[in-house]
Amino acid sequence: MADARDWLAVYLKGLAMGTADAVPGVSGGTIALVVGIYERLIAAVTAIEPGRIARVVAGIRAADGSDARAAFREVDGGFLAVLGAGIGTAVVLVLSLVDTLLATAPVATYGFFFGLIAASAVVLLGAVDLGTSGRKVAAVCGFLAAFLASGYGATALGHALPVVFLSGAIAVSAMVLPGLSGSLLLIVLGQYEFMAGTLSAFLDGLAAAVSGDGLAAAVGTAPPIVAFLAGGVVGLFTIAHAVRRALETARAATLAFLVSLIVGALRAPVLEVSVRLADSGEAWTSAFPRFAVAAIVGAGTVIALDRYAGVLEY
Repeated sequence: MADARDWLAVYLKGLAMGTADAVPGVSGGTIALVVGIYERLIAAVTAIEPGRIARVVAGIRAADGSDARAAFREVDGGFLAVLGAGIGTAVVLVLSLVDTLLATAPVATYGFFFGLIAASAVVLLGAVDLGTSGRKVAAVCGFLAAFLASGYGATALGHALPVVFLSGAIAVSAMVLPGLSGSLLLIVLGQYEFMAGTLSAFLDGLAAAVSGDGLAAAVGTAPPIVAFLAGGVVGLFTIAHAVRRALETARAATLAFLVSLIVGALRAPVLEVSVRLADSGEAWTSAFPRFAVAAIVGAGTVIALDRYAGVLEY
């Protein structure tokens, strides 16, 4: 039986995972590897199935209480709940900060993200084996998928609820995949800044409600958040399972695809900055120094983390 210190440790590990997932570059899955809970996380997620969920829900009836508790233990429910609380806390705090930074210093912020992504790709290239034509094809497909999606997502996808739902499914599924950042995928799909702003507005609405100004502000921003979370639940138990099976059956080709996906995604932060510069009338020549310095800082952060903690590892 875990004591309070054990649960606190799980919560703190969730904080670390959530912080990584909220910032493009290093994924929560790599942090789970570092802190030693990756296998337990995968086992818990893959243990969740409709039958067990039904048994837990049936526990509202006193007669089924013991069976519900057994099903909850079978999916390591306590671990998932505490870890999820830590992840959620970190995501809320980090995205609120990022929303402020994107509003006040978008060029430097996206430059930092560019450096994180670029260094992650460089470090992970060592795990890629392109020794067969199939792996080369997988690498090209991964690069083109991210490169083309970056351009399309930044200009045409919009933020309709179905798009937000799909983005949540894709981004949250990456949480259990070492080396692939969910936030990076949100940037590729053009949803990162939108979700950061929506979450910040939702929290402001909740604060207003607590102070007696009503729930209107919070309710108005809730639909995208609900759609994103619903998509995340679906993605966690569908896309994540599919990619895990792909890693088990064709590991080298899947790694080539995933790492090339990161390389192709380098287009996304550059496009985001270009859009803002076009709106403000500033030229790239004057903005580039800020972008470059921030990129160097971001790259240095990833390289230092990898050197001293080995956070980027498949």
